[in-house]
Amino acid sequence: MIRLLVVDDQQLVRMGLRMLFEQPPDIDLVGEAGDGADAVRLAERLAPDVVLMDLRMPGVDGITATRRITAARPAVRVVALTTFDDDDHLYPALAAGACGFLVKDTPPAQLLDGVRRAAQGEAPFSKAALDRLVTRALRADDGSPAARESAPLPAGLTPREREVLALLGQGLSNKEIGDRLHLGLTTVKTHVANLMAKTRCDNRIRLALLAVRSGATAG
Repeated sequence: MIRLLVVDDQQLVRMGLRMLFEQPPDIDLVGEAGDGADAVRLAERLAPDVVLMDLRMPGVDGITATRRITAARPAVRVVALTTFDDDDHLYPALAAGACGFLVKDTPPAQLLDGVRRAAQGEAPFSKAALDRLVTRALRADDGSPAARESAPLPAGLTPREREVLALLGQGLSNKEIGDRLHLGLTTVKTHVANLMAKTRCDNRIRLALLAVRSGATAG
């Protein structure tokens, strides 16, 4: 059971999220907060697995609340949920400890999937946000001409691992990768773990960046 805390300063938004998350049997909506200060207090008292965090709120904003929650409880997965899908919100949220970034017009099924992915240790991002992260990383890298060139994949990747890597580069979730390749979820997780070990990438964003730089394709 995924323990979920919802944070948003608009009562109507919280009501809509409550209606969505009260339905699935695998999600327990343990609390709601209307500002960042309440979010920090409730996160300490209720010990949620996932916090769905609005970023722009009066008083203690979502970025500050995210930083305080993740500092006190590193295991809590905070997913930013905001109207503003832009770099001014994306990068500060990630720097504060958010594991994902979704916009409020995300379809309900994808929002449910994002919470489940976060609870499983994945990083749910809107496609636009993931594209910007990869583009910025490609642009920045270490600033050298060599860093901006395509990067070869390490030796030892199996054909299936290359396919999984390519789909990670497209921002697909483990479930979506499994559906695309006709694999079970556990098998996909094993491939992702093997990719991280073989490439020395410690998260999915770095794997996505490698996929783009290497030109990995899913066949």
